[in-house]
Amino acid sequence: MANGNGEIGVVCKPNTVTYNTIIDGLCKEGFVDKAKALFLQMKGENINPDVVTYNSLIHGLCHANDWNEAKRLFFEMMDQGVQPSVVTFNVIMDELCKNGKMDEASRLLDLMVQRDVRPNAFTYSTLMDGFCLTGKINRAEELFGSMESMGCKHDDVSYNILINGYCKNKEVEEALSLYREMVSKGIKPTVVTYNTLFLGLFEIHQVEHALKLFEEMQRDDVAADTSTYNTFIDGLCKNGYIVEAVELFRTLGILKCELDIQAYNCLIDGLCKSGRLEIALELFRSLPRRVLVADVVTYNIMIHGLCNDGQMDKAHDLFLDMEENAVAPNVIIFVTLIHGFVRINKPSKVIELLHKMKEKKVMPDASIVSMVVDLL
Repeated sequence: MANGNGEIGVVCKPNTVTYNTIIDGLCKEGFVDKAKALFLQMKGENINPDVVTYNSLIHGLCHANDWNEAKRLFFEMMDQGVQPSVVTFNVIMDELCKNGKMDEASRLLDLMVQRDVRPNAFTYSTLMDGFCLTGKINRAEELFGSMESMGCKHDDVSYNILINGYCKNKEVEEALSLYREMVSKGIKPTVVTYNTLFLGLFEIHQVEHALKLFEEMQRDDVAADTSTYNTFIDGLCKNGYIVEAVELFRTLGILKCELDIQAYNCLIDGLCKSGRLEIALELFRSLPRRVLVADVVTYNIMIHGLCNDGQMDKAHDLFLDMEENAVAPNVIIFVTLIHGFVRINKPSKVIELLHKMKEKKVMPDASIVSMVVDLL
């Protein structure tokens, strides 16, 4: 075909690969409606969508929380004779598990087997995580036990999921047993494995065991991360090891370890609750120097500590400081301050705070209503 310059050119008609590439790109960029329109155009031009087309669109729809349309497309592809792949099933499975629809997820696994689609490690991990999150750890155990018979090797991800499930269920001995099993099988625990176990051990007040496990982590040359530091500072504080938490905090500072605002929040909270309010205030005031910004949790902790100590003027000053720093107060902060001013019989301050709540569009809860009624 000749173009306007008399040159011979070729007009390329789009094919399945062309459409798949564009649909996948649109979905990944969040333009799912445009991807759906292109999908309809594709079918209108008698170009048959394949499994790749459906996978891209189903994944995009799930990501956009359009679950009903994703499910409709899943059944449409089977009606059209397009065999879903393990990727298709995994995308749908992940969405079901995230939304706690474990009965549907189990039926989907049965459908996979019926259609001769072999589940992979991701399939099992997704299901196990879903069962753990919905408190059905026995079902997660069953799946873990059946993985190898289905040709899927256990890996650090599958172990971490089950270890996390046990820890959340406060079955930390079971979690530690799995940890030892993975080590004996030559599967190296990750920082996620250790962080999960640390959380579990601190939750059941096994501080010494957590410290010993930290030594094992160092021997295994697994680098600690921010989550590790936060877990230890919080765990030590909540178990009454305030001095040890402060020492750890100082050591991490000397070692130039990066600590985020959560680490400071944990320590400030521990200091306030153990009656070390001045040290907590000193740490709070040091945040700008450390290039950290106090968040609503930081202010919440400090205001609560000051109110409990009867230092209402300082607590109110911090509340005003929040406004200057564009940190929006939440209902908890208002409850704390109102309770403090009611306790020292300062109705004018209570009214001022109620007006401020209205201005900030923060809805009062039942405890605020009760306190105001008592004040009247």
